[in-house]
Amino acid sequence: MTETAIPPLTERIAAAPISWGVCEVPGWGWQHQPPTVLTEMRDLGIAATEFGPDGFLPDSPQGKADTLAEYGLAAVGQFVPVVLHDPGFDPLPIVEAAMAGLVAAQASTVVIAAATGAEGYDARPELDEAGWSTLLANLDRIDEAAARLGLTATLHPHVGTMVESGEETDRVLAGSRIGLCLDTGHLLIGGGDPVRVAVEHPDRIAHMHLKDVDLAWARKVQDGSAAYTDAVASGMYVALGEGDVDIEAIVASLEGAGYTGWYVLEQDTILTGDPADPTTTKGAGDPVADVRTSIGHLTTIAESLDPRLAGARTSTDGVDEGGA
Repeated sequence: MTETAIPPLTERIAAAPISWGVCEVPGWGWQHQPPTVLTEMRDLGIAATEFGPDGFLPDSPQGKADTLAEYGLAAVGQFVPVVLHDPGFDPLPIVEAAMAGLVAAQASTVVIAAATGAEGYDARPELDEAGWSTLLANLDRIDEAAARLGLTATLHPHVGTMVESGEETDRVLAGSRIGLCLDTGHLLIGGGDPVRVAVEHPDRIAHMHLKDVDLAWARKVQDGSAAYTDAVASGMYVALGEGDVDIEAIVASLEGAGYTGWYVLEQDTILTGDPADPTTTKGAGDPVADVRTSIGHLTTIAESLDPRLAGARTSTDGVDEGGA
């Protein structure tokens, strides 16, 4: 029986609209339109993307698939924040509607966040034992529904949701069958250790959101001296390699354990205006520059882990230099 070769890490780099400031939270910031975001992703050499929030792509499943195909982008998955802890609320209809779009676009992953039921991510209630029991049971229901459609369901620990900390993540891993979307930034800000999770639970990690974080800002969110949204607006998330998350250790652990999934570059960004507009560029941020930096950092890590990649680039560089 022939084993299927795992694509090189450099062919498993994806993006998400949040790096361009596109977010589901009302009042988040200035919002790019889809043609700009998708064109810039393509021009950066990104192979695939997550869908982004509702309304970013067309509502119909086929419309989502057709739009991404127009820009030469494969579909990866969708972030779906949904209430899981309320026994009087059934999350499955919302998740199943999202999964219809994923199936149409031949995506692989539905990314669930345990929403609080309130807008934004600046505060959350305490979850009692009954709430935890309902949440964990709903995660297993979602996992089963996704599997029936050929999709992988994952739970995304996320600041300001019912699962944000390392302890809460461990409780999900122990109490449900669902895979984990390891978001390296959110877990760190929530008080967890993404390196520990990558080392101890590589078999449960089914999807990756790669973020880097300015730890000084993360500490302010943790001690309550800064609201999460204010910290994002102030630059808490940075390009890979420019913050305090040990991205290399996490990627090395996963690749060593045989991870075959996507690495979705996510730098949560709040834009104050259009970066292309010279009258609003100051303080607006530059998503293209940051994503390019992140791609470069991840490519360097990939080359350090796979000598074939480094050798290929060295050979190409040599040809280029010789022809100059």
